[in-house]
Amino acid sequence: MQVTSSLLFELLSLYVPKRLPVLITGRPGIGKSDIVEQVAQATDHELLISHPVVEDPTDSKGLPFPSRDGQTAQFLPFGDLERALSARRPLIWFLDDLGQASPAVQAAKMQLLLARRIGEHVLPSNVTFLAATNRRTDNAGVTGILDPVISRFATVVELTPTIDDWTAWAVRSGIAPALIAFLRFRPDLLSVQKTNRDIENTPSPRSWGFVAKTIDVVPKALELISHAGSVGEGAASEFVAFLQIFRELPSPDAILLNPDGAPIPENAAALYATAAALAAYATEANFDRVMVYVDRMIAGGLREYSALLVRDALRRTPTIANSYAFINAQGGEVGKIIRGE
Repeated sequence: MQVTSSLLFELLSLYVPKRLPVLITGRPGIGKSDIVEQVAQATDHELLISHPVVEDPTDSKGLPFPSRDGQTAQFLPFGDLERALSARRPLIWFLDDLGQASPAVQAAKMQLLLARRIGEHVLPSNVTFLAATNRRTDNAGVTGILDPVISRFATVVELTPTIDDWTAWAVRSGIAPALIAFLRFRPDLLSVQKTNRDIENTPSPRSWGFVAKTIDVVPKALELISHAGSVGEGAASEFVAFLQIFRELPSPDAILLNPDGAPIPENAAALYATAAALAAYATEANFDRVMVYVDRMIAGGLREYSALLVRDALRRTPTIANSYAFINAQGGEVGKIIRGE
């Protein structure tokens, strides 16, 4: 069953407090680990991340240690197992990249996942298992997960990234408006399935995250080289071309100085760019001027771009909702936009 990032967050937020284990599948770099971390924070759980791909079966069982008389032996927990067994606060034990682990390591997890014990060691009731894996078709070294292991999860879901979820996160996280505008313009480039084994990156939420970190670092002469190394040459070439359009548009300052007369772009790329840039610049103090420009966009039949502008502005600066201009606009088209009408 495919789920979006927002739906997965909601699902895990309900399952984790009930101690129900969930297995998440999906392409590399689409945010599986990030969502688990957000759920841990939202549900007030500590987070323990294990990487079974580099484990030995003894990591899930403990090391055998003989008794004083040498007649018996016990398995002594260590590492992640010891931390989980001694957990006093609610804990999410996250098994990342489970599908890359050897069958022996996967088998060693079965008793922990279902019986919540290993040998004589019993997990405390405040520990919840979550796991993630890429799919066998993702060229990520996944040979599969043992069926008995899969059956020990309460549900299995496949995460699918969407541009709406990604942009909502990007706006809250202060990602450069140029990148947000570009991916809105080319949403099909948010996540691209890799079809070869070449040593190169392909577009994904993770790789676009690297672009976001370097966009203000590299000079123009190195932009294509830098971004191509993050998301591939094709996507990078389109993004660099979009940046040229973005940089030639009127600045948000210029628009707000003359919101009645500032030009409104005609092509889609420039409209996405203008909406993203102006939303990043909007504040409670200048939102009356923003609204003048927004009303002109609506009058020109550009309701979709007006919606993106207003919603992004609210996500970045929630106090805009307290401004007289915003309150006054609730009875008109902007109010319908916010309500999704």
